[in-house]
Amino acid sequence: MKPTLFVLAAGMGSRYGGLKQLDGLGPHGETIMDYSIYDAIRSGFGKVVFVIRKDFEDDFRSKILSKYEGHIPVEVVFQSTDALPEGFTCPEGRTKPWGTNHAVLMGKDAIKEPFAVINADDFYGRNTFEVMAAELSRPRDRKGDYCMVAFQVGNTMSEGGTVSRGVCHEKNGFLDTVVERTDIGYAADGTVEFTDENGNKQKLAPETPVSMNMWGFTTDYFDYSEKAFVEFLKENIDKPKAEYFIPSVVNQMINSGLATVRVLKTSSKWFGVTYANDRPVVVAKFAELHASGEYPEKMF
Repeated sequence: MKPTLFVLAAGMGSRYGGLKQLDGLGPHGETIMDYSIYDAIRSGFGKVVFVIRKDFEDDFRSKILSKYEGHIPVEVVFQSTDALPEGFTCPEGRTKPWGTNHAVLMGKDAIKEPFAVINADDFYGRNTFEVMAAELSRPRDRKGDYCMVAFQVGNTMSEGGTVSRGVCHEKNGFLDTVVERTDIGYAADGTVEFTDENGNKQKLAPETPVSMNMWGFTTDYFDYSEKAFVEFLKENIDKPKAEYFIPSVVNQMINSGLATVRVLKTSSKWFGVTYANDRPVVVAKFAELHASGEYPEKMF
């Protein structure tokens, strides 16, 4: 059974300003998602499911989905603030989505096989899809047997400003915990640093493993996530900025002994459009990848 690629494409792209998932960045107007889908097909994925917002479905279908016809089966599911468990109602005025793990829950009815989760607006590189597809394709004899791809933080920086990353701590090749760190950027001397909980600057070695939201799950993850979401809502439904994130749920499962997460390493360099001034840099990088033969002139 080939694994499925689950693409989180419902975000607004608030810092960038616009629907960056639909932005043509390649030499022939390719989106970042096009490169992910192309790499996923060649790495052994058998289906793609996108989670999007209903209000840009028409644009998404005409500009994105139509080009994949005949290459790989695709489905679309929708994330909305009122997609809540029975007994809960979205507070009036809430516009912020409920977070990445809420987006994952939207795929439950469409996904029946092991699946990888990625962000729509991140370029992960061919190697990441190869190692993920290989790991998801191996036989499993228990629930909670998950994985993730860890990047070196030095390969995930933005020249346009600071970034947030899930800093990973591992033991014997498995994830021990992932801690969300914000305000990661370059210090004046070129080293990588972040701001800790007390407002102090702390150094990060460039090879420090970080999560770029590329996770590998089996379908039992949906069941646990549904139960955990109910508990999350009991505590947070009236907090307008509270979000239900994948790393939080993964940490809960690891700490409860319900899951192990194998850490897969990649040599790939991440890039993406976090800020508007990242765009010309990304356009130039895609041009280089095509010129070097990494990607053909026409992918789809």
